[in-house]
Amino acid sequence: MDFNVKKLASDAGVFFTRAVQFTEEKLGQAEKTELDPHLENLITRADGTKNWTEKILRQTEILLQPNPIDHTGARIEEFIYDKLDKKLPSRMTNAELLGQYMLDAAKEFGADSPYGSTLITVGEYQRRLGGAEREFMQTSAAAFLSPLRNFLEGDWRTISKEKRLLENRRLDLDICKARLKKAKQAEAKAAAAPDFQETRPRNYVLSASASAAEHELRVAQTEFDRQAEVTRLLLEGISSTHLNHLRCLQDFAEAQTTYFTQCHHYMQELQRELHRCANAVGAPHSSVASSNPAFPSERSSPGASFSSCDPNPGPLSMEPPATGTRKAKVLYDYDAHDASELSLLADELITVYTVPGMDPDWLVGERGNEKGKVPVTYLELLS
Repeated sequence: MDFNVKKLASDAGVFFTRAVQFTEEKLGQAEKTELDPHLENLITRADGTKNWTEKILRQTEILLQPNPIDHTGARIEEFIYDKLDKKLPSRMTNAELLGQYMLDAAKEFGADSPYGSTLITVGEYQRRLGGAEREFMQTSAAAFLSPLRNFLEGDWRTISKEKRLLENRRLDLDICKARLKKAKQAEAKAAAAPDFQETRPRNYVLSASASAAEHELRVAQTEFDRQAEVTRLLLEGISSTHLNHLRCLQDFAEAQTTYFTQCHHYMQELQRELHRCANAVGAPHSSVASSNPAFPSERSSPGASFSSCDPNPGPLSMEPPATGTRKAKVLYDYDAHDASELSLLADELITVYTVPGMDPDWLVGERGNEKGKVPVTYLELLS
């Protein structure tokens, strides 16, 4: 108990002395030992890395889970399962939940009704979108968020501890410098105005005090230099941290690209499904194409007939008929899936016609020197 009290008093004295030194430095009343410029640059770089890593980590978490309440709950749930050393259960995304609601609603309204069948179609694609989103979130958390969080909770804590220790060693060094300076000033003053009755003992005491201060200064300088070297080695590891975060960032961008590509693909498929459903409810395209006088039966060159389901479609080789062509306005963007199709941009005008044996859901489209199959559902025929 006695020892603990003495240690507590000693620690309190050291803390007070450091606080006085720090305050005097801030007020310009004490000299401060400046760190090596290279070490200062490393500290500045490390502090910037820590601050920006925190911001990027926090904003990425918000991106993956926009709702702050859900985000906080997810973090608490993740913390609890981590402490229990259990695997975090998979959670449904908002898109998956919406898709499930649509499928449940279709059962009640009737899957054979137009509304019910459309709910089933849209619901299935919402579930696909939600699955892609969940996979993206899991990949991003493992490949990007975890390394950033590990740096902040691991490496940075070690660096912060060593930086604080370096600052304490610097304060101790400056305290020793101040003591030595005061001791030498007192010794010089005593030598300039000696007291003839107590000259020898007083000079002896002052000389011993200066010697002790010099010894303390040498010890403090050694500890400061050792701690500065340890801190420098740790801070130079920030370059490796940047390389690691660079790889994680590339993985995150790749996962994001995959996610948006999947979403784009799913939405294109959904759009085609919805147009197909709408055409099934309304006038079928087959009857329009066969009865419309703008598309008479023309004789075409051999090989002109093709189907949209052809597994190995090649470039079109038919010649446009002399009559029977019409102008059409493109309603939606369309990306060609193979060389036999023509990519479309919304609101552009193209020339279209049909040939014998062609799938009724498709027409031949021409734009300048480009030619290819185009889906009828993406067009508005003009008179």
